[in-house]
Amino acid sequence: MIDNVTINTQSSIRIEDEKIIRFDPFVIDNDYNDADIIFITHSHYDHLSLEDIKKVMKEDTIFVIPETESDKLSGLNIPESNIIKVTPNNEYEVLNYKFTTIPSYNNLKPFHRKNSGWVGYLITINNKKYYIAGDTDITEENKQISCDVAFIPIGGTFTMNYKEGAELTNIIKPSIVVPIHYGSIVGKKKDADSFKELVNPEIEVVILLNN
Repeated sequence: MIDNVTINTQSSIRIEDEKIIRFDPFVIDNDYNDADIIFITHSHYDHLSLEDIKKVMKEDTIFVIPETESDKLSGLNIPESNIIKVTPNNEYEVLNYKFTTIPSYNNLKPFHRKNSGWVGYLITINNKKYYIAGDTDITEENKQISCDVAFIPIGGTFTMNYKEGAELTNIIKPSIVVPIHYGSIVGKKKDADSFKELVNPEIEVVILLNN
């Protein structure tokens, strides 16, 4: 389920299927221009980077972005028909991939407010559900997630720390969990190992983010 997944840094995820699907491109090292779909969770610079989007987008790339942030793409000259503006708690389909938007926010911290309309994504690929959490704490909404693979932020400060990330993982019980959003801007590389120690051993922890 994750042989086709690579992570660049933070929450910059690439999934290769019949289409190339990218989430929050950031610190892209080359001009790949391979993305059929680009999902954006929110507008912070390490999630919505126009410089990095230019390195992965094509002429016909479809963008999925929170409705509140869609104007941030205006400098890319994307046809309006290629932009899907989303709001939390809704179901959508893009290029035959069905997905649901999950609210992504902090409970007490001011960095990601619930009323900003920012999201994580629960997307079905080859009959498996992948949850890309975005920048979030443990919330009533994400505790209800049912998925096969979960990408969970563990860096702390702006998101869950590794203890909270493990707590959410143990609640939702995916088959595989991949820790993200640590080791660069926030969080230490060793947080992934600390996270793994706290996750239920029945859940496979795969560490893909090593930079």
